[in-house]
Amino acid sequence: MVVHPDDRCTNPDGTGMDELLHLGPRTCGLTADGPSVLVTGTYQVSGAVSRRLLDGLPSALVVPAVDIRCRVAEVALFEIGVEEPGQQVILDRLLDVMLVSALRAWFTRPGANDPGWYRALADPVVGPALGLLHEDPAYPWTVGLLAEKVGSSSRAAFARRFRTTVGEGPMSYLTSWRICLAADRLRDTTDTVDAVARRVGYANAFALSVAFKRECGVNPTAFRRG
Repeated sequence: MVVHPDDRCTNPDGTGMDELLHLGPRTCGLTADGPSVLVTGTYQVSGAVSRRLLDGLPSALVVPAVDIRCRVAEVALFEIGVEEPGQQVILDRLLDVMLVSALRAWFTRPGANDPGWYRALADPVVGPALGLLHEDPAYPWTVGLLAEKVGSSSRAAFARRFRTTVGEGPMSYLTSWRICLAADRLRDTTDTVDAVARRVGYANAFALSVAFKRECGVNPTAFRRG
């Protein structure tokens, strides 16, 4: 059978099989007590911010259960069989935990192509700096202010450590992060370009347009139209 992203099951020729395989709430299969259980979950992923993670992952990956430290899959299987209020909320959260746990395990494997920003999150100096940039990208950050906020006594040493760990300097990273956020807001909202600019840390639409075209090759209006 073919299991589609929206959890539909069909024969290879496209003929629907949902009614034939339906075994109860959120469950389908050949037999109710089959030897294998497949739990599926999907995320609707799009946009520049999500792309920063997806670019560091292969198109398909497998993480053995032994590599995941928490037993979230067992909890999820138990919850699937429960019909009580709040079940969907719990399942959604368990899927989040399962995903993050799998990504952690994947990126710690030898030879994993983990992005620089992912490795940097564990750094006692650079990690908190990234947290500040992510939490408030519109703030007028400088290298010196970031160094001060994370307790680094040397602006130059902080900048060097950031570049070595992340792969680019603090202000370059901030610019790319702001452009990612702006791109997603241009696509997902009807905010004016000026409003988007101010939200992500630019003084006006013109300033955002200059930075956006430098990073993306088109101006914000053309990006939104496309």
